[in-house]
Amino acid sequence: MGLGRLLHRHEEHADHGGTIDHPRAYGMGAALGFLGRRREVFTRLATRAGVRTGDRVLDVGCGTGYLTRIVAPIAAEVTGVDPSPPMVEHARSRAPGNCAYLVGEGQALALPDGSFDVVMSTLAVHHIPAGLRGAAVREMFRVLRPGGRLLIAEFRPPNGRLAGRLMRSLTGPAMRHSPRDLLGDLIPAAGFRVEGEGELSPMIYYVTAVRPT
Repeated sequence: MGLGRLLHRHEEHADHGGTIDHPRAYGMGAALGFLGRRREVFTRLATRAGVRTGDRVLDVGCGTGYLTRIVAPIAAEVTGVDPSPPMVEHARSRAPGNCAYLVGEGQALALPDGSFDVVMSTLAVHHIPAGLRGAAVREMFRVLRPGGRLLIAEFRPPNGRLAGRLMRSLTGPAMRHSPRDLLGDLIPAAGFRVEGEGELSPMIYYVTAVRPT
């Protein structure tokens, strides 16, 4: 079984969704995939999400809690949600005092309306079954306060044949669609005002948006 299959446990068709249930293997794969630049990339994503001192932040599809730990020194409160109990357990074992983690799905967040200043979701949308991705982004809209900020990041194919082959071995079905095709119009259709988009090397595409006031 390839590392991508081990990490993702997807069916052959990526649109079926799936979970990651091996936190340590995922950490090793991420270290390889980001070519030693994982912390740099995720710090830049946190900056693009607009996390500020005192914010209440939600990470949908938080996995091992890597991004939540990066924003924890800035934010007042950080909540991570992930459907995989092993990933949530791992995140809790390393959590700073202002971080909390819940087992749950992005399309059915057990959280109050308007309770966050920032919602982030990195490398998670492709795990949600295709027919439920719109519901997940609408849930992100619901739990953001008016004027709150959204960042969604997904895999993009890296430049170069060798790099692309390595990334496909690590990410499995996640590389089968372009990130723009994967996200489509999900973000504006949920009610967000898209503010920008961009790429971060070696393999990230992101969109930033705001919930209108």
